[in-house]
Amino acid sequence: MAGTDTAAGVHVFPGFSLHEELGFFVKAGFTPLEALQTATLNPAQFLGRLADMGTVAKGKLADLVLLEANPLDDIHNTLKINAVVLNGRFFSRKELDDLLHAVELAAGASK
Repeated sequence: MAGTDTAAGVHVFPGFSLHEELGFFVKAGFTPLEALQTATLNPAQFLGRLADMGTVAKGKLADLVLLEANPLDDIHNTLKINAVVLNGRFFSRKELDDLLHAVELAAGASK
């Protein structure tokens, strides 16, 4: 399963580090599909939650990342995020960029 137990601040940034980790799985010999499953299907299966998460199907929880390019062609295409659906709410690329900018400003203000 994708994830880490490395302490925060040690080159681990929630969300961003996952893309790098998926690339490492492929570099280690996983197919892009197998790498994606480390962050989707496999955790749902481990947690006994396949009935409501882990795959895209009617009636399941719908947290989705919508991409500009196929990650099965190149795992780095997971970085080409067009939009996100989180808890039923749609976030466009612009809204995601605005959220990231607000976080950057808040982080800078706390220094």
